[in-house]
Amino acid sequence: MPTRYAERMDVLTDRLTRAQARGAVFAHSTLRGAWGLRFVDDLPLSIHAVLEGELWVQLGDDAPVGLLQGDVLLIRSDRPYAFTHAPGAPAEPIPPAPRGGGAKRFDVGPPSAPPTVLLCGAYAFRGNVCDGLLESVPELLPLRGAGLRDPAMRDALGLLARDVLEPRPGGQAVLDRLLDLLLVYVLRAWFASPEATPPPWFAALDDPEVGAALQRIHERPERAWTVADLAAEVGLSRATLARRFAATVGEAPLAYLTRWRMAIAGEALLEPGATIASVAPTVGYGSEFAFAAAFKRHHGVAPGRWRSARRANTGPAVAAT
Repeated sequence: MPTRYAERMDVLTDRLTRAQARGAVFAHSTLRGAWGLRFVDDLPLSIHAVLEGELWVQLGDDAPVGLLQGDVLLIRSDRPYAFTHAPGAPAEPIPPAPRGGGAKRFDVGPPSAPPTVLLCGAYAFRGNVCDGLLESVPELLPLRGAGLRDPAMRDALGLLARDVLEPRPGGQAVLDRLLDLLLVYVLRAWFASPEATPPPWFAALDDPEVGAALQRIHERPERAWTVADLAAEVGLSRATLARRFAATVGEAPLAYLTRWRMAIAGEALLEPGATIASVAPTVGYGSEFAFAAAFKRHHGVAPGRWRSARRANTGPAVAAT
């Protein structure tokens, strides 16, 4: 079990590290009396922790869901959502967060009323490296009591709250990384729960040899892997690895490798100063032409046009990175 768990965390951490938050935004809210906040931003992933009190959350037109102290909520949706003191209560829209990052504090209602204290952090991903990780997560995912029960999550929330309330030099970098860490803890808790349906590659890590092959791919995506190479690395025959990999991951080993390379390439192309020629060798292609052809086969569009479209869709935050 320890080896399989380490492999799971290595592959999970690799995916998250390559898609870490940049310019994440945060809010620490103390809310009393009759209150309601409506979030109309288009940040697709956010984490919220009820540090004190209770509240209701409503995503779009869905039924409201109650949250209590210690609950941690992940929202994976670009639909508007609202936090209110009571189900169906009016909610005032709050201004969209600045794309450069930062933290806001809200203090609403009469000081004499019991408070609800809410800590929020929101992500904007530039590429698509996390798509396969997050597509299996519900749009609205409450983890009941996780902020009190899980010591690691509790510590991460405490550090986040402190750095939001007490800004210091380099604070944005610290907050970005703390939000990365909190997301790891949230996903770890969710994937371990019986009601979760983890992505196939995550569930496949229960197979020790397939898990080891996945780990090798993530460690060296630029290597010119063959199925025979991977099989030799993990002590299986080529045919056995190919069969077990396809059965558990849902695709052949080299298909997974290509898809992972293209996800990494998408992230790399959005880096300042990146060129097709500079990205190609980092994902295993010996020439700019070979990489561009593989990228177009996978995405349906040439890498330069893909990058222009992605930057246009994500706005100034991408252009400024």
